[in-house]
Amino acid sequence: MSGEKIKKYSNDDITILWNASLCTHSGKCVRGLPDVFKPKERPWINMTAATSEDLVSQVNLCPSGALSIEGHPTSKDEAVEPVIENALKVDVVSCGPLLIHGDVQVTDTDGTTVKKTKMTAFCRCGSSKNKPYCDGNHKSIGFTDE
Repeated sequence: MSGEKIKKYSNDDITILWNASLCTHSGKCVRGLPDVFKPKERPWINMTAATSEDLVSQVNLCPSGALSIEGHPTSKDEAVEPVIENALKVDVVSCGPLLIHGDVQVTDTDGTTVKKTKMTAFCRCGSSKNKPYCDGNHKSIGFTDE
């Protein structure tokens, strides 16, 4: 759980933060703004290919919380408290991770405790190299719900 790498991508208005250790590679960003999010290119986020408003809207749809906007109320730095205290929502993604919506405290096997906000994706397939978090490896092993 240590060693989180957060990369920053900026234009004149906003900065997108990408936390690779949270990314589940769902591809929602790529499908939503394919001219902006190009995982095979470096840098993989082209901040000039869409308006700041469109970038913020797409980042807010990130299912894992790996993408956020610096200084934006939904970013990791300034997370909004849930309206209902301690309310959590859990979604089981078909052939994918468990998505936990809300604030959670995760204690790793070595005793390290981390607070996660917004959304956290937990591995269900067992093949993640970033356990307990999903790293998208379920796709490469053909994980199914059967």
